[in-house]
Amino acid sequence: MTSAGHGPLSPTERSTVRRYSERAAADRQVLYDVLDAGLVCHLGFVADGGPVVLPSVYGREGDTLYLHASAGARSARVLAAGAPVCVTVTHLDAIVYARSVYHNSVNYRSAVVHGTGRLLREEEEKRHGMRVVAEHLAPGAWDYGHEPDRKVLARVAVMTLDLAEASVKIRDAPPNDHGDDVDLDKWAGLLPIRTSFGVPRPEARVPDGLPVPDHIRLRRM
Repeated sequence: MTSAGHGPLSPTERSTVRRYSERAAADRQVLYDVLDAGLVCHLGFVADGGPVVLPSVYGREGDTLYLHASAGARSARVLAAGAPVCVTVTHLDAIVYARSVYHNSVNYRSAVVHGTGRLLREEEEKRHGMRVVAEHLAPGAWDYGHEPDRKVLARVAVMTLDLAEASVKIRDAPPNDHGDDVDLDKWAGLLPIRTSFGVPRPEARVPDGLPVPDHIRLRRM
């Protein structure tokens, strides 16, 4: 992923963190780090009079987020109409076990991006956007596999969202027990959460003996 700079985030009315504002991050690089560490985002918008939230793969290049979907998808139609959208990415880092169930919580890193998406029309723009998404989800796959031809590009909608209006919120702390909740006969602490890759499993038609490519075999989180 590429960076566009290390300046501060500039909160707007929509992107200002109000609840537990001390957990808000001000450095734009922290936003990049949260987005770059994720694999799936959630795209929210209003369609047919109601809210819709869809999971999606994505990629980041500088201050631009790329997403793609089927050309006939509802999300593509919404973006083509210039409707506002919201994209979120969240990482769970630990379950926080407190002595009082009221103070049970999670440690997390989350990013929220507001804006108006743009649907890419030109073939080369769409091809570039698909590469950004592919290389974020599966680094090395673009050069190893078959690139999309014109027929594939016609079936795919590629969307961009500027990262100008975004917020980041992080909790990295022990349980928040206090007062009468601090019963030292009860355990409290953190249960870390880790995501890792397993052993690659070939698809049934892969010939026996064909080695797993290095970009897959050596993949690490």
